[in-house]
Amino acid sequence: MRAIVQSQIKQRAFKSPAEAAFVGLLFVGNKILQRLEDACASHGLTHTQYNVLRILRGVYPEGHPRCEVAERLVTRAPDVTRLLDRLERQGLIERGWSKENRRLSIAKITFKGLALLKEVDPDVKAVEDETVGKLSVSDQNALARMCDRMAGE
Repeated sequence: MRAIVQSQIKQRAFKSPAEAAFVGLLFVGNKILQRLEDACASHGLTHTQYNVLRILRGVYPEGHPRCEVAERLVTRAPDVTRLLDRLERQGLIERGWSKENRRLSIAKITFKGLALLKEVDPDVKAVEDETVGKLSVSDQNALARMCDRMAGE
């Protein structure tokens, strides 16, 4: 019996268990990312914009400078300044200057941004449930530990 990933990508065999695991991670990761992108797009956002808003909600009402937002992104964005510009034009964030360092611009989520997140969150939770929700809590914990080990520096 062929594994689901192996069958879906029409792979006869993998050279090793490591290759099977690696390709499986890429395949599942891409499916999750596409589902997340679709969920966010239905609200006029990219998943990266959603991530920025989620980051800023986490420090509401304060905010973060651009460099801090960039460091906290789950998926790296090449131009965080333009990303913040777009969110500001949509009224989802506002930017001001740090009182301690007048050269430092601080991005803060607006009430409109918070309201949009309340709309998007259930759709993102549905993507989470469709993917890791299929696993037992024990398997979810094990997967999180494995991800941490793989991400280790």
